[in-house]
Amino acid sequence: QVQLVESGGGSVQNGDSLRLSCEASGSYSMGWFRQPPGKGPEFVSRITEKGIFKYYAESVKGRFTISRDNAKNTVYLQMNNLKPEDTAVYYCVAKIDLANDYEYRGQGIQVTVSS
Repeated sequence: QVQLVESGGGSVQNGDSLRLSCEASGSYSMGWFRQPPGKGPEFVSRITEKGIFKYYAESVKGRFTISRDNAKNTVYLQMNNLKPEDTAVYYCVAKIDLANDYEYRGQGIQVTVSS
């Protein structure tokens, strides 16, 4: 069973930055999804197991950066220039494939961006 523990969410203002962290119980391909209020889940970003390849949703390209520290089994999502439309519950996922299908998901963490 893969365990994922997210941290780093919170409430910020338009244009601020936040960094989300997700510690996993092992080394896997990992990523982030989010679910805005009243909407369905959407892909945000993913990173391959060795950290060589990174992918982003168009809506966050140039603002969000995914990275990982394999010594700590931790993946990060640096979110800069946050906008109110980034408000969502963010979920860390593991064993995510090229189709952005995943096998495991964390409990989620709230990110709120005020205008």
